[in-house]
Amino acid sequence: MKTLLTLVCLAGALCFAQQNSSQDMKGMNMPGHDMSQMSGHDMSKMGGQDSAEDADASAHAMNSMEGHHMDMGPHMKMTALRAPQPGDAEKAKQVAEVARGVMEKYRDYHVALDEGFKIFHPEVPQKQYHFTNYRYGFEAAFKFNPEHPTSLLYEKIGDGYKLAGVMYTAPKRFSEDDLNERIPLSIAQWHEHVNFCKAPEGRRQEMLGPNPRGSITTQQECDAAGGEFHPIIFNWMVHLYPLEKDPAQVWSVDRQHAD
Repeated sequence: MKTLLTLVCLAGALCFAQQNSSQDMKGMNMPGHDMSQMSGHDMSKMGGQDSAEDADASAHAMNSMEGHHMDMGPHMKMTALRAPQPGDAEKAKQVAEVARGVMEKYRDYHVALDEGFKIFHPEVPQKQYHFTNYRYGFEAAFKFNPEHPTSLLYEKIGDGYKLAGVMYTAPKRFSEDDLNERIPLSIAQWHEHVNFCKAPEGRRQEMLGPNPRGSITTQQECDAAGGEFHPIIFNWMVHLYPLEKDPAQVWSVDRQHAD
């Protein structure tokens, strides 16, 4: 249950960092929502109830992150670390400094709630809660603003929450060069969840069994199993922990996985 909840949080956090034109949006699916059919719908309602497909996608994403490292498994795609270039360290440091200011602003989680961040499934126990701002997530499809993270990452402390980090998103259509423009890939590694086969009716619980990772990774295998194949589930995402002193911990891939 804990794994599923954390997963659903990711689904919500990522679903709004989408394509930046109506043409691009046409062929892009969000968990439980086909953007080609969004005309006439109120996008402010998109953070509401999750469909069964949302839960499936969320469970798949978290299962793909199990283990000690978010390495390049069949359900995970990560950006490659690049050789450092002049200016990379300073650019990443500037992003971290802005994010540090965001952390100070939202240290009190009530402030985040007052400014439009929504707790994704607060009723389910989880290690870290995503407080997601869907307007900021949608903005991330058009431009990168370090002052507007898609999600704030809080840990539950008693009856309240303690802020631990922030999450930024980018459209899944982005190339690694595009991501490098936002945060240098010599410093940060973005990741996205890939090769998801949505279970057919009556078989969803198989994803949550003793061996939930699954072996289906291709369209052909998924079709044969009666599932629905999605090459990419969400969008690009990256966590950072600006209050850490060691730059390696600020951009820690292992901590992203653990959280």
